Amino acid sequence: MTKIGVVQMNSGTDPERNLSQLKKFMQGLQLQGAKLVVTPENTVVFGSKADYQRWAEPLGDGPLQQQLSQFAHQLGIWLLIGSMPILQPDGSITTTAVLFDDHGKIQAHYNKMHMFDVNVADKHQSYRESDTFKAGDDIKVIDTPFGKLGLSICYDIRFPQLYGELRQQGADIIVIPAAFTKLTGRAHWEVLVRARAIETQCWVVAAAQWGEHNETRETWGHSMIVDPWGQVVACQQQGTGVLTANVDLQLANKIRTNMPVADHARLVFSHIQ
Repeated sequence: MTKIGVVQMNSGTDPERNLSQLKKFMQGLQLQGAKLVVTPENTVVFGSKADYQRWAEPLGDGPLQQQLSQFAHQLGIWLLIGSMPILQPDGSITTTAVLFDDHGKIQAHYNKMHMFDVNVADKHQSYRESDTFKAGDDIKVIDTPFGKLGLSICYDIRFPQLYGELRQQGADIIVIPAAFTKLTGRAHWEVLVRARAIETQCWVVAAAQWGEHNETRETWGHSMIVDPWGQVVACQQQGTGVLTANVDLQLANKIRTNMPVADHARLVFSHIQ
């Protein structure tokens, strides 16, 4: 059984402000005994295309990642940064989840696969992530001391094929860092998070942004940890803050034994195009 912590943030365009907020939350989670901390999408910077371009770093190199590495090492906590802008060798930028171990070493990363290119009836109206970020191609399931960790980010949640593949590759815990809009979050966030847990029979750890970020961007919050039966065991509805839950992989094994849906499945999604 492992205690996992989730940080709900209100990130903005200033990385130093965001990282200062994060460090305080991580210190509190360390005192509560968390061994893995998961943060939202856009943890390090949440802003415009120009902001992401300004602060993007090559993977494993740069002052922002150095600070995050130090946080993880000093506190002795595995840290999953929900996403930050990463500069690719070809000059493009990805929105990337980065996993640091308790020594501050990067153990894995995941480039968000599905770009949020949609129209929403809110103040922002039109979202075009592909204008800023290059979509990723690789599915990631990572061995950790807490079980196999399946990585995803925000809009990915609407594509169950990806989560079926994460389960097929052995995921025990699936993380969904997010910055869901208030409008779409109110309508779909909880049901999607719970559905991904139910269909994969995995623990799901969903860390969210909350509140107003500028004149047009407002996010839903409602970070949660959901068990493999689809029950919400912890939730931070509004405001910034933290939540924790003890994640028991034996519960997942029991549910999978009693209801072996993976063995019964007749359609297999072998690759996400």
